[in-house]
Amino acid sequence: MLYPRIAGVASYVPDDILDNEMLSKMVDTSDEWITTRVGIKERRILKKDAGSSYLGINAVNKLLESTSTSPEEVDLLICATSNPDYRFPSTGSIIAHGCGLSNAYAYDIQAACAGFLVALQDAAAYVRSGMYKKVVVVAAEKMSSMVNYADRTTCTLFGDGAACMLIEPTEEKTGIIDGVFHVDGEGLPHLVMKGGGSAHPATQQTLDEGWHYLYQEGRAVYKHAVTDMLNSSMEVAERNNINVADVDWFIPHQANMRIIEAVAERAGLGHDKVLVNIEHYGNTSAASIPLCIDEYKDKLKKGDKIILTAFGAGFTWGALYVIWDL
Repeated sequence: MLYPRIAGVASYVPDDILDNEMLSKMVDTSDEWITTRVGIKERRILKKDAGSSYLGINAVNKLLESTSTSPEEVDLLICATSNPDYRFPSTGSIIAHGCGLSNAYAYDIQAACAGFLVALQDAAAYVRSGMYKKVVVVAAEKMSSMVNYADRTTCTLFGDGAACMLIEPTEEKTGIIDGVFHVDGEGLPHLVMKGGGSAHPATQQTLDEGWHYLYQEGRAVYKHAVTDMLNSSMEVAERNNINVADVDWFIPHQANMRIIEAVAERAGLGHDKVLVNIEHYGNTSAASIPLCIDEYKDKLKKGDKIILTAFGAGFTWGALYVIWDL
């Protein structure tokens, strides 16, 4: 039996920093207001005339170098993004071309902030089946492209970044062991970009109404995120006979410090087991979990039991159980 092991992880963030003091000069807010409510001090912003693929290409090139993988060896690239360069072609195809993955198929998935976990689940299935041997999963998010910097309820939250993993087969029971995923379409009105799709194509009216920016109803999202991330984490743990005490690391989507703390507390997880880097990067949507893993990878040890969980627009959410082997 084949298991999908994580053979490498890498990330890339832009150099330019947008901190709370800078934001306070753009919109009615303050460092204290932002830090107290969401736990963010700064976020990275891509100021180049480039899309999410630029971030993804840089991250994947670092991954190939760090794992001594030649571009020709990669069979498949899956890109998770809510900020594609274009409606078509896929951002995955642009990243694959930019990295010289001449033998790889590539495509995008869209599961909002849960996108990286969904893509990992896809990659795991391909590897278990024997269809592909080297799969790159990348999340690339230029969140600044959809943020209204006159709306203090959302502009304080998001940053740009990309992160990726290399998934390979092994006969040892390690890597991506199990996952649970759910979706509830009733979440649509609470977290959405209203304009630009086929339901509301771009018109002067959609521009005037601000429908091409991210729209979020914070209270509804908070309530569902806490409950759903908690329940999916408990579900995947129970399915694999894991007690909370057995979990070495809990790595949640970096959306909001209050959400992270609420989920961890209700799960009975000590703060020493929860990995967080939201203070420096903000919410990078699908890229947040692998970005956090890359930052803390030196703390992770072979055999560590890890639960990853995320929640995003849709609503869509889930959790993965991973045994570390890197």
